[in-house]
Amino acid sequence: VILFFGFIRKYKGLDLLLKAVADQNIKAKDIQVVVAGEFYDDQAEYLDLIRENNLDNVVMRNKFIADEEVALYFSASDLVVQPYRSATQSGVTQIAFHFEKPMVVTDVGGLSEIVPHKKAGYVVRPEPKDIAEAINEFYDHQLEEQMIENVKNEKTKYSWDKLIHKIKALYPAN
Repeated sequence: VILFFGFIRKYKGLDLLLKAVADQNIKAKDIQVVVAGEFYDDQAEYLDLIRENNLDNVVMRNKFIADEEVALYFSASDLVVQPYRSATQSGVTQIAFHFEKPMVVTDVGGLSEIVPHKKAGYVVRPEPKDIAEAINEFYDHQLEEQMIENVKNEKTKYSWDKLIHKIKALYPAN
């Protein structure tokens, strides 16, 4: 299961993901794509892409995802994809770290700085072909377990203990 999570706006690149999963190698795999979040754009463009590409493996959950439901979506996924066209950072990335999920992120904003390429996931250009290549490599080489271990190691950088230690280092006791 591939998860696209959060508000759906043009800059978040859902259309790029839908074009990527139209790749014949991905379509040949038994992969579900779950899109979970509210549309802030006209959803017709996305529904047209699904229909035109015969993407019957795409499950749309066009609604606000309540806090108590977030774990269900992330726990069910193998891979979280953030095909953003632009970004500074994303809360979705930190949620994926929390649930120890590998990611495909695009090389925009600060996303590439917190997802080590080919360790905790993939950092790719915001192009359907590049997104598809990362998804195919992840599944073809069965990298989920290896990447989960790397995500577990990476997420320690964002622990409360690390944050407190860094704050204390800024303000040493007199």
